[in-house]
Amino acid sequence: MKQKHFILPVIIISQFACTSSWFAGNAVIDDLILKTGLGTEIIGYVLSSVQIGFIIGTLVFALLMIADRYSPTKVFMICAFLAALCNAVLLAGDITNAALFMARFGTGFFLAGIYPVGMKIAADYYEQGLGKALGYLVGALVLGTAFPHLIQGLELSEDYTIVIKITSLLSIIGGASMFFLVPNGPYRKPSKVLQLRAGIALFRIPAFKKAAVGYFGHMWELYAFWAFIPFAIKTYNSLHNNQLPFSIWTFSIIALGGVSCAIGGHISLKLGSKKVAMASLLLSGLLCITSPFFFSLPSYLFLLAFCLWGIFVASDSPQFSTLVANAVPLQLKGTALTLVNCIGFSISIISIQLLTYWLDVIDPSYIFTFLSLGPILGLLAMRKRGLNI
Repeated sequence: MKQKHFILPVIIISQFACTSSWFAGNAVIDDLILKTGLGTEIIGYVLSSVQIGFIIGTLVFALLMIADRYSPTKVFMICAFLAALCNAVLLAGDITNAALFMARFGTGFFLAGIYPVGMKIAADYYEQGLGKALGYLVGALVLGTAFPHLIQGLELSEDYTIVIKITSLLSIIGGASMFFLVPNGPYRKPSKVLQLRAGIALFRIPAFKKAAVGYFGHMWELYAFWAFIPFAIKTYNSLHNNQLPFSIWTFSIIALGGVSCAIGGHISLKLGSKKVAMASLLLSGLLCITSPFFFSLPSYLFLLAFCLWGIFVASDSPQFSTLVANAVPLQLKGTALTLVNCIGFSISIISIQLLTYWLDVIDPSYIFTFLSLGPILGLLAMRKRGLNI
């Protein structure tokens, strides 16, 4: 079946627009600290509240098989609108600590109907070349994640709420675009019966289990790395009496991962998703281990090292999702993608909180070494036989 040429670009742009609210709170963290009166401990809590919301959201979506039982584009639009509403709560003039955390929690919960559901929509259109399509789609997620840092870094206004206003508006536009321009895909096979044990049964599929564990190792590293990039740059500035602009460089480092996702998608057409995923995981793991050395380098080498890390830490994500999607029956693709997201983001909570704890315990330049545990375990799982997708 020949599909309309604009379908994939619309999915990509919508994914970018709707995921821009993910790190909106993190991008304005200094302003939120002043507004709420909390200290640096808010760094872990603000991001973790989004992650916890996403985890619970994906768990609910997976158990109820939302993306497989209902029109995924309709689910995407509704969740985009609700995520925008929760994000906009940060605009309140006198926001309490509880309201702040609940607003970020709600944003995360409804992002569960955006990120994995967006991948499900792409999977419904691409029976072949899914790794390439998801490379662009996850790349859009990465750029969306980085975008609030760009807005903040450009200093478009002294009022930090411009970040919240723009990301909320983008979410509404992205949700509407997906619903009105992208019909259900030709390879969609809806599940008509609720199967509460479907998720558990997926782990009996060897290829799914290995791909999932590899993804979990990747997730141990990814979001903790992203969350603490501003801290790493501030630490470097403090050590060397430098003035590197952390918002712009945070955007650049994360955004490079978006580009690498797309490039990795093209490479996967020739080498396969497994090889791309393993190579990326290996290289990012090596960067974790050697990260303390980066803080003693000249500024241009320090930034180069983090840019390379930004490239490899994200490029395996769409390929793991491709391996997961290709390992399960058509009618369970949405559930499989949502489930591994749920578990993966649960793992990311632990690594984020671990780094938050270690801030006050060890030399800050060593905190990233703990992230190497994820790539190591992921690579061990992927090396086992039986994952030839």
